[in-house]
Amino acid sequence: MTTPALLPLSGRRLPPLNLGASAFPHHRATLRLSEKFILLLILSAFITLCFGAFFFLPDSSKHKRFDLGLEDVLIPHVDTSKGGKNLGGFLIHGQGHDEHRHREEEERLRNKIRADHEKALEEAKEKLKKSRDEIQAEIQTEKNKVVQELKKKDSKPLPPVPLPNLIGINSGEPADPDVREKRNKVKEMMKHAWDNYRQYGWGHNELKPIARKGHTTNIFGNSQMGATIVDALDTLYIMGLHDEFREGQEWIDKNLDFSVNSEVSVFEVNIRFIGGLLAAYYLSGQEVFKIKAVQLAGKLLPAFNTPTGIPWAMVNLKSGVGRNWGWASAGSSILAEFGTLHMEFVHLSYLTGDPVYYNKVMHIRKLLQKMDRPNGLYPNYLNPRTGRWGQHHTSVGGLGDSFYEYLLKAWLMSDKTDTEARKMYDDAIEAIEKHLIRKSNGGLTFIGEWKNGHLERKMGHLTCFAGGMFALGADGSRDDKAGHYLQLGAEIAHTCHESYDRTTLKLGPEAFKFDGGVEAVAVRQNEKYYILRPEVIETYWYMWRFTHDPKYRQWGWEATQAIDKYCRVSGGFSGVKDVYSSSPTYDDVQQSFFLAETLKYLYLLFSNDDLLPLDNWVFNTEAHPLPVLHLANTTLSGNPAYR
Repeated sequence: MTTPALLPLSGRRLPPLNLGASAFPHHRATLRLSEKFILLLILSAFITLCFGAFFFLPDSSKHKRFDLGLEDVLIPHVDTSKGGKNLGGFLIHGQGHDEHRHREEEERLRNKIRADHEKALEEAKEKLKKSRDEIQAEIQTEKNKVVQELKKKDSKPLPPVPLPNLIGINSGEPADPDVREKRNKVKEMMKHAWDNYRQYGWGHNELKPIARKGHTTNIFGNSQMGATIVDALDTLYIMGLHDEFREGQEWIDKNLDFSVNSEVSVFEVNIRFIGGLLAAYYLSGQEVFKIKAVQLAGKLLPAFNTPTGIPWAMVNLKSGVGRNWGWASAGSSILAEFGTLHMEFVHLSYLTGDPVYYNKVMHIRKLLQKMDRPNGLYPNYLNPRTGRWGQHHTSVGGLGDSFYEYLLKAWLMSDKTDTEARKMYDDAIEAIEKHLIRKSNGGLTFIGEWKNGHLERKMGHLTCFAGGMFALGADGSRDDKAGHYLQLGAEIAHTCHESYDRTTLKLGPEAFKFDGGVEAVAVRQNEKYYILRPEVIETYWYMWRFTHDPKYRQWGWEATQAIDKYCRVSGGFSGVKDVYSSSPTYDDVQQSFFLAETLKYLYLLFSNDDLLPLDNWVFNTEAHPLPVLHLANTTLSGNPAYR
């Protein structure tokens, strides 16, 4: 679930510098002259070096070490009585013959140097005859050779690992024709989103469907990393859109490059890219996805180089330099970011046999276990330098959400053997129930936010995922409270449906309040937007899987129709700025998570339960399915490298 804090905070940017042709009117001529000048400079340096080597070579008449032959070698010796000359403890044999031989060797070397000089001069003359475009083409060719060599080094084969038992990746066709029609509609929407991205935004991170061009945000840095391609792969696969899947695979194989000078969000790149690549690997068995995931993970590891081992929020993929968001409390790292790495990193260690990834996330867990928690709650901010909490703000929505989700899912992914994770989850949920969950005057159950000892009666769209989480964690809960948590999940699902139903467009706002007479409605203008988010639909799907109550499919179909009616444009799908307006304006962004999560959860909602069954698969927070690993105490014993 993408936290709102990771969206750009404002539109303010430094004014661009004018570095165009008007700033430098003679730049083309200067460039051509400078290229020739540089070539001549390199040539003269080479000639100087060669002549220098020639004139300053050791005199062989004085230093008989010049010859590299095997017949006459320097032998340690101290006795000069047998006619040999002793030089510094080395005896040199065959003096007369040697001098003649070394003169010949020197002459041969001089001739070679002269020939090399002449060859270099001829090559330089040929270069200077070429056009600027030809020279640039040659430079680019050499660059490409270097890049290919580096890629070969990075693509070392990974150790063979037995794949977990993969069940339910090609099934789910509903027998009911009405349900099948709805599922096909969702598939058609996915095709519309993908085809337009393919046409107008290919290789870019996201799509601007109205402007019909690529789009990116600060979470991906300044590089074209094809976020939509990676995020959408597993959705394409389970929908049977295999031609589109192969298109994405081909782009990833040829173009996805992580050796770029780009500062990215560790959290977002982990859940979207590493999660997406791992899911694509498990579903398709194509090695390229595993190799790319491991390459990228290696680029994220420098983010953990902090005094506490709590990673920075951002890292430069090329330099490895990390830092935190400027707006985060006193330079803190964010709970939902450093706490949402466990699933992917455990799988990385499983697939590579390298415990470094597993050790990183377990270190975070051990540190959190030692810390005091106010009222049993985890604050959203932790300083990676001091290991102390930042401001005491606790949320099950943005900044906190997926930390709790990953505690539960670590337990599920370990085949319910990671009891430490389950205990942390149960403890956290008990504190959340006690301090954050309330009923409104109108009877709606909501999850507020704790800020410095005060409960704010506001719930975000992001928080709506928690209904599904409570249902998912009901089985195995303490004190035989499975029924209680399934009911709590149903109440959250109902509240979030109300937030949709009370708008004009039947799409939910970003946040909604429970103050006085206002319930499940956004009050502030900057909270009335809908950016194609998946969390409400995610909860509908989990509740459907656990209860088969038909209302969840009905609510999901309402959302499907609203998205298709109000967010669909000819160039894809766009978010809307005001869900209470009958003629809303578009934000002109087709988010990558719309293809990864929203459409996937809708498709699963109208599929049979044998498609990605929850006993065998655990979904990361970007809806990328990863298989349950049958490991003993999560020590990764499934990998032969750990045996």
